[in-house]
Formats: sequence, structure tokens, C-alpha cells
Amino acid sequence: MTNQDYMKRALELAKKAMGYTSPNPMVGCVVVKDGRIVTEGYHERCGEYHAERNALTKCSEDLTGATMYVTLEPCCHQGKTPPCTDIILERGIGKVYVGSMDPNPKVAGKGVQILRDHGVEVETGLLEEECLSLNEIFFHYITTKMPYVAMKYAMTLDGKIASFSGDSKWVTGEKAREHTHFLRKKYRGILVGIGTVLADDPMLNCRIENGVDPVRIVCDSHLQIPLECQLVKTAKDIETIVCYAEENEEKQKALMEVGVQLIKAEKDGQVDLEKLMMELGSMEIDSVLVEGGGAIHGSFLTSGLVQKVYCYIAPKMIGGKDALSPVLGKGIEKMSDAVEITDVTVQNFGSDICVSGHVKQKKEG
Repeated sequence: MTNQDYMKRALELAKKAMGYTSPNPMVGCVVVKDGRIVTEGYHERCGEYHAERNALTKCSEDLTGATMYVTLEPCCHQGKTPPCTDIILERGIGKVYVGSMDPNPKVAGKGVQILRDHGVEVETGLLEEECLSLNEIFFHYITTKMPYVAMKYAMTLDGKIASFSGDSKWVTGEKAREHTHFLRKKYRGILVGIGTVLADDPMLNCRIENGVDPVRIVCDSHLQIPLECQLVKTAKDIETIVCYAEENEEKQKALMEVGVQLIKAEKDGQVDLEKLMMELGSMEIDSVLVEGGGAIHGSFLTSGLVQKVYCYIAPKMIGGKDALSPVLGKGIEKMSDAVEITDVTVQNFGSDICVSGHVKQKKEG
């Protein structure tokens, strides 16, 4: 096996923890000695041992001079667990390959430097692009303190998310819908507008094997959310947040009594999305999947808060000038002002496709 093969294995291990490490990164570690993997591990859950310590503590062999492959720079600070640099030095690891550096100010190159200062050979940047992609959510959150926002919708070939009557079940097929539940596991929170709640009464949970339910977030300026809807009735079982702008003491009390958390973020009588994102970030919600209707999508795009888009396209056409579109709002005046999507990938799910990519951030000034 090559160095790249060992790092690919570390990446595979890291991905096993998807949905469980937030707001920490996913990290995998492989240790090799005399041409064979002697131990490996990954960061399994937030608050538990990191990948390096998991790998090293379960191995009783002499690891003096062994080579370690780790997807993210080893930590060097005392957090919920001890520094990984300590155990790497204790076990006599001779060389460490690091996939990507850690932008966390508590680490940010210090982990690599400590290892080098103690005679450990360190090489950085092995499969760096793959390692950076693995933790794009963590890197965004740790540097901005704001959630990474992904927008998701399903539409027909003529760009509609529902018929003129509002019927939307189902635009895409079963395989595409299953993939959306994978996204619900990947992202810490899921957000919709009150229009979606009133129209569909969704559960917004994750319905796949080994799924993780996201925190459910509703933008509801005037607290219209029905007490009998599924989100409210299951709020004590699945964390649920309602963000509002207009006070309604009676409704607020009723919602809190059944376990709904409330956030007030108001601007001009409506929910202020930027304030909401800042508040969610302070709650360690590192990522949000926006599955709202066209109005919410338009507001998020206009606010410049979206980092990624997932667009599922079904080979159907329903027409109708009153049929709903995925992104509403005022829109742009000139094509040159259009929101651009980069790093585009296309996946097939049965007869449907998913086009995804990153939103090109406009440079200030």
C-alpha cells in the first residue's frame, strides 16, 4: 500500500462518524509499522477521544518508529479530552502524515510544530483536497462561528417544486428522497418556513438506518405554528426551535410547555436570518440544511448566507404559471448578478439527478 492508500483508509474511517461529531470535525487515523497497519481509529462522538488517541490506546504493540496517517492536524490543547500530541510522543511515533491543517486557533499549526520540536518527522498536505472537503462544515464554523448553510430542494424539469394546487408528493423518486435523509444526518440542523409547516405538517426527522435526527428549526415570524402539528407534538423527543419576530405571550408559553425552544430575531417585523444564524452558532449548531419553500430559499440567498446547494431534478413537467418555484423573492435584475455555483457535481438516483455545488461568495468592495 502507498501513502495515499493509508490516508484513503483514514478518510474512510473518519466518515463512519458522520452525524455524531458535531461541532467537532470528523477525523480518521491509521498507524503503520513494518509495512502493515497495526492499529487504526476515528473520532466517534463529540466529547469522546479523538482519532489518534482511539487508535493508540487500543494497541499494545511497541510503536516506536511507526508511521501515523491522520486526516487532520493533531490537537495540542486540553479540551474535553487530553492533547493528541502527548500520546503520539509517548508512544514513540516516528513520522506523521497530516492531511489538512486545523484552522482552530487553539491548534492552527501548533500541533505539527510540537511534534517537530520533539523530533517527529511531519509531512502535511497528503490528500489535502479530500481531507479539506471532508470537514468543510467544521472549517466554516470554526472560523466564522456561523453555521454552514446548505439549501436543498427537488424540482421538475420545468423548474417547479409543486403543482398550482400545492401538491408536491412526490416530485422525485424513492432513491432521491432517501439521499435527502442522508443529508439530514450530515447536517446538524434542518430549517423550514412556517408555510412548509402549514402546508405539509412535516416531521423533518432522519429516516434511514443509523440515522441521526437533526435539530428542527422553523422560521415563524408571527408564531402561527399549530400546537397540534407533528413538530410541536414531538418536540420533547427531537430538539425543536421556533424563531419568531412578533411577541405572543400565550403562544410562547404554550410552545415552551411542550418542549419547543424559542428564539426571537426580529428585523422590520420579520425573522432576521443573520441574527438567527448567529444565535444557532452560539448554540454549537454548526450546520443547517434549509429545506424550506421558495420564500425562505430566496431570503437565504439574498442574505448571502448559503454555502452549498443541492438541487434534485425529476424528469417530469407540470407547467402552470401559478405552480411553485424553488426560489422566490424579488430576484435579480441583471443576469450578471446571478448567484453562481462552483465545484459542480452530478449524481444519479434512479431516474432523478442531483446537481450540487458551492455558492460562489461575492467579494466585498
